Amino acid sequence: MPDIISLGALIVSSLGTTVAAANALYLGTLALGYGGLIAGATLLSKALTPKPSVPKPEDGTYNLKQSVPSLPIILGRVKKAGDYVFLEEKNGIAYHVIATAGHHIQGFVQHYLHDEAVTLNGSGVVTAPGHFRKSGNNYVVIDTRGGFSTETAYGDLVSNFPTIWTTNHRGDGVASVRMSCATAGSEDYLTVYPNQMPEHSAVIDGMLLYDPRTETSAFSQNIALMRLWHLTSPYGGKLSLDDMYLPDWINAANICDGTVTNRSGGSENRYHGGLWFRANSDPIEVGKTLDQAAELVVFERADGKIGVHAGEYVAPTITLTRSEIISFGLNANVDPSTTVLAVRGRFTDPGDLYNTNDAAIYGNPYVGEDTERTTTVENVAVQSHNHIQRLQKLAYLRRNGARVSITAHFDPDNDIAYHRFVRIQDAPKLSDAVIEITSKVTISLRDMTVTFSGIVVPSELYAFNAATEEGEPGSSVVVIPRTGVPDPVNFDVVIRTEVVSGGSSAAYALATWDHVADSLTYELEWERTSGSTGPQSTVSSPAVDQVRSGYLADGVQYQFRLRTWSTGSSSDWTAYE
Repeated sequence: MPDIISLGALIVSSLGTTVAAANALYLGTLALGYGGLIAGATLLSKALTPKPSVPKPEDGTYNLKQSVPSLPIILGRVKKAGDYVFLEEKNGIAYHVIATAGHHIQGFVQHYLHDEAVTLNGSGVVTAPGHFRKSGNNYVVIDTRGGFSTETAYGDLVSNFPTIWTTNHRGDGVASVRMSCATAGSEDYLTVYPNQMPEHSAVIDGMLLYDPRTETSAFSQNIALMRLWHLTSPYGGKLSLDDMYLPDWINAANICDGTVTNRSGGSENRYHGGLWFRANSDPIEVGKTLDQAAELVVFERADGKIGVHAGEYVAPTITLTRSEIISFGLNANVDPSTTVLAVRGRFTDPGDLYNTNDAAIYGNPYVGEDTERTTTVENVAVQSHNHIQRLQKLAYLRRNGARVSITAHFDPDNDIAYHRFVRIQDAPKLSDAVIEITSKVTISLRDMTVTFSGIVVPSELYAFNAATEEGEPGSSVVVIPRTGVPDPVNFDVVIRTEVVSGGSSAAYALATWDHVADSLTYELEWERTSGSTGPQSTVSSPAVDQVRSGYLADGVQYQFRLRTWSTGSSSDWTAYE
């Protein structure tokens, strides 16, 4: 037996460490948790091979077209596009099939076409914005599948493309969207499709997560439940529920569901959020993202099960005094190169179409000096300004907290290895301080000692007064609804006559309207009210606020209407005069 055994609580990740230390902890300890030193070494070797990182919200803006994309996984509520499965045209209609998730989802919350929120009727016809309907024609239709284990093929694809799409093309277990776009005439094309072919995306409620509190699966934005799923999924830890110490996970889920007060005085859940990633994304990075978002510390217990320290302060039950401490290193951590004056934050903002936004700065980056000393907390799973601000405060306290390294006598009845917080009483260095353990706890059976490192933290580590500490978030980009080409204003028609060659006179119509912009042109259309041979039209010159028709026949009644043109797109016609 070796003289030194690294029990170490097998902490999988901790925010109290540096990035390098967190990576080392994650790789080394999770490998052990997966099944022994040999299996751990194999996993560690594989982990060194670069894998795709967790996508940022902006990475889901456009639909992906490639041969065989990796399956997308959605946890919580996100906005994303998808991966093209099918794109063909028949009889002037383009049919798109887009896979949005490689699993069953709760459902589609809101569809977008080029970041325009659209409204569907019961048949899936896009009824708003109005430019997708023109002259009584419906141009865009959307249908969806929720990714059930047995799905139904899209009927219109089977009937229109029977040789390449059959009833066997069901898409079992894949959530998808079928969008059909009818071709608009050349005059109406840019009016119906001002951004060319629509680019579909949607706000989606994703994976159904197992909840050990109810022993059922349901949609949830609880980050602890996401982490539990990730550790037991083929895309993460590949463990089973039998490997998990569920009482810990129940407590963590309760902590995440707890309520906090935000700066507006409203209530929100403590650690809720969402993210999406691909089946080939780096599972270590996905796990670290979830752990950071909910302040989780995942570890292996003495019985071999995987437990979790929830994102809460737990009063220490172990106190180390001078008589128990063998060696004590204290770093007051006052060096400007290691401390910060402020912490910046970046989070996914649902109020800005789920794009990444900057949070208010926690602290003051300039205090008595011109050099900015800041660090940044960025987490794609965080979807609340209050949430990211709480993480920023924690980062500020930990970055500026005093560091300790301690070797003490090992007491099997008070095993520090499975505790997140411990109390130190060693005056005059630390008379009574709470230490957050940030390293593996090493136990030497030869010397019967225990060694660990940590950060001095206040007992109110997780306290947060939103009214005074949250700050005001930056302004989001305001999406101005498209109004289209302006309709003519004060359209009027008068009939005038003029002398033509030979001394005879002829009548014509003179149309006028209010000036709006020099870049606009106007089309006047006229036709007989009875016995018409078809309408005739003429277009005004730019910056001219009148236009005349051709000559009109005597003794005939005519009707006139006007519309505006701009860059190939037109307004609606006015009522007939």
